Amino acid sequence: MAQALQYKNSMSPQPDNLTGMKDDMTAFIEGLGMRRFFGYVECDEVPSVLWDSGQNPDGWKDFVELAKATGVVFLTMHSWALDREELERLSQQLADSDFRSEEDLEESRWLKAYVGKTGFVQLGWAYQGCMFVYEAGTEWYARYQQLREMADDSGGFMIDEPDQDEER
Repeated sequence: MAQALQYKNSMSPQPDNLTGMKDDMTAFIEGLGMRRFFGYVECDEVPSVLWDSGQNPDGWKDFVELAKATGVVFLTMHSWALDREELERLSQQLADSDFRSEEDLEESRWLKAYVGKTGFVQLGWAYQGCMFVYEAGTEWYARYQQLREMADDSGGFMIDEPDQDEER
């Protein structure tokens, strides 16, 4: 997902804080008499189609209006904002990693400027067994996801210990 968002962001101008967009989405959805279900759609887990807004930063409005036109009464909605404690854990994981680089550590420090900001928003609706999904992400969110994956991959080597049942 992070690579797709990075590509998408290079194609469309997104602000570095999507809080305003999220608030506009909420008002627009409710203004159409629709409801929101707070949940995240795992596009890799269910049949789904990602909305392509092209260069239109307000393309999400067309997405919501299409949902309304199909008779959908609610949309899923998910947003993610950078939390200070979460960023500190990431920075510590990167620092403790055997495969750390100064560049990655510097980038995790650079992300402190985005604490409290919304970096990702997702809307979705189901229709005839398929999820239709709109996603918007910032460039810093895409980089955060890359760092998160690196930290998870390099820091979590589990040593398989024998079960108590195996010891008997």
